[in-house]
Amino acid sequence: METGLVQYKFINNDISFNLSQIERAMKASAGKADLICFGESFLQGFDSLSWNYEKDKEIVVECNSEEIRQICQWSIEYHIAVLFGYFEKDNDSIYSSCALINNGEVVCNYRRRSPGWKDSSQTDDHYREGKEIKTFILNDKEFEIALCGDLWDTGFEQFKTESVVLWPVYVNFSLEEWVHEEKEYANQAALISDNVLMVNSLSEEPVSHGGTFFFKEGRIISRLVYDEENILMIEI
Repeated sequence: METGLVQYKFINNDISFNLSQIERAMKASAGKADLICFGESFLQGFDSLSWNYEKDKEIVVECNSEEIRQICQWSIEYHIAVLFGYFEKDNDSIYSSCALINNGEVVCNYRRRSPGWKDSSQTDDHYREGKEIKTFILNDKEFEIALCGDLWDTGFEQFKTESVVLWPVYVNFSLEEWVHEEKEYANQAALISDNVLMVNSLSEEPVSHGGTFFFKEGRIISRLVYDEENILMIEI
């Protein structure tokens, strides 16, 4: 099974541009990958929320929104599954979520369990975390989803699995910091699974250099160059 990790740029609060990036990667990967994965909160951009619910409720989208339905249609058109992060609205609650779409349907919708995606000093009960750990099967391969701090915060051991772990993140370390952080992330991944696929996005405000890796048993098997839009293809 071929999986593509998409290290593309997003623009905060520009869903139209970010959607075009999703389609661009699906089109580029059609016939080459069975599944492609984007980073955390890619649809709206990680820094798109203000922590003012009256404003933020206009930015977040429901799982059956027009934007999600468009990606469902592309999954049929390009014959490819896609996983991407987004800020989800469910009734009056907001989550940092990750959707897996295949053959025109949302197959799995995971809600981040760790609170690091929000500014807890400013948020109220509208901003919530999920409670479940979710897996899905694609082409007879089982995957587990974890978002960023899920694999670092208290209770990360609950994610330990023999499945392949898809780990969308958003971190904006400097290139100097990445020299140290690469090994830290590899070591942490080894505590969870033998096979961890981590994908981070590029952004300009603030600057994110990316950071996309295939970790196997705590080793970096393959990676993408920082600051370059590309797709890392991994066969598992």
